[in-house]
Amino acid sequence: MKRVKAVFIDRDGTLNYEKEYVYKIEDFEFIPGAIEALRLLTDRDTKIYIITNQAGIAKGYFNEEQYQELTEYMMSYLTKMGCKIEQVLYCPHHPEGTVPEYTQKCSCRKPNTKLIEEIIEQEGFNVNEIALIGDKDTDIDAGFKLGITTYLVLTVYGRKYQDDTRSDYIKPDILSAVEHLLEIR
Repeated sequence: MKRVKAVFIDRDGTLNYEKEYVYKIEDFEFIPGAIEALRLLTDRDTKIYIITNQAGIAKGYFNEEQYQELTEYMMSYLTKMGCKIEQVLYCPHHPEGTVPEYTQKCSCRKPNTKLIEEIIEQEGFNVNEIALIGDKDTDIDAGFKLGITTYLVLTVYGRKYQDDTRSDYIKPDILSAVEHLLEIR
């Protein structure tokens, strides 16, 4: 496999446990091995982009300020743990929302690809130099649409999709996905 220059990683269910619209710091808990996986990518100079659908904003469960507060906490913690995250990309929209300004079909909500495409264009990445790791078919489908190597992880929702996925690889968790990606072990 060609050296991967960047990885797009889903947040809820891939990096942290999904607990019904996580927006409170006290509810945020990394999945075992997630920080180690991010550190391995950082050590190999692989750019890390966290990409997350945050429908809870559109549905009125929390607001963008609360989302940003949790994101700042997560980023600060990851920096202390030796992980370098380039950017956290998020979509606050949902077609069945209750907050009017976020209630819409959009091109940034996975499986749509606008957020990934913007980074590819900004950074000049070739799709052969990128991978995407997630636990839902919406994650995998976004990568599939762009011809990106995809990893379905079996944490949280992954088991539900494993028998009918277009993912290139299926791994138990993000750490094993990253080890495979980096050809470790």
